[in-house]
Amino acid sequence: MNSVDEAIATRRSIRRFLPTPVPAATVEAILDVSARAPSGTNMQPWRGYVLAGAPKDRLVAAVQAAFDAEEPGHAQEVQYYPDEFFEPYLSRRRAVGWELYGLLGIARGQAAKMKAQHRRNFQFFDAPVGLIFTIDRRLATGSWLDYGMFLENVMVAARGRGLDTCAQAAWTHFHKAMRPVLGLGEEEIVVCGMALGYADPDAPENGLATVREPARLFMRFDGFEDFP
Repeated sequence: MNSVDEAIATRRSIRRFLPTPVPAATVEAILDVSARAPSGTNMQPWRGYVLAGAPKDRLVAAVQAAFDAEEPGHAQEVQYYPDEFFEPYLSRRRAVGWELYGLLGIARGQAAKMKAQHRRNFQFFDAPVGLIFTIDRRLATGSWLDYGMFLENVMVAARGRGLDTCAQAAWTHFHKAMRPVLGLGEEEIVVCGMALGYADPDAPENGLATVREPARLFMRFDGFEDFP
């Protein structure tokens, strides 16, 4: 594989990080190159917050307190998942969930352990750097599509520097707890969080490598008869 393919292929959602610091200059370089992502009429809809040390700890404390209190009214402002899963998406979702829990030794029905693992989202899985990405609520669907390309760039650029990430939709449920801590503007919607750092090589959950369908199963190829 070339270096770009390798960075893409080795990107995984890491759920336990080492405490090794990541310099601000490294994060800035990742974000600068990631901002080369395409966007409609070069609108560049991405915004966000890069947190380490005490500022990250304050956000973690606020959101974990809301999570522990099971505070109502923290639904996502933009729906990420469908109301009801259907095939093949239901099977894929179940498979990755039970594979992760299996690596962690969590059996079916162990709700308290599942909740404790979910809670770890809100400490960025111990990563030294946490990122929160936002978008202006007045923008349309096209800007959300552009944002996805930017986020992929962030994760691939991190891998190219030997770093790992975990993109986290879970943060979006607690936007109300996050607003006063980050000083979010009324126009800002939380898109996702992201943990950034060095993967703990000894953590069993980091052994999870999800399966991807080959292109021939999700795309139809036409007109290539003379170009096998």
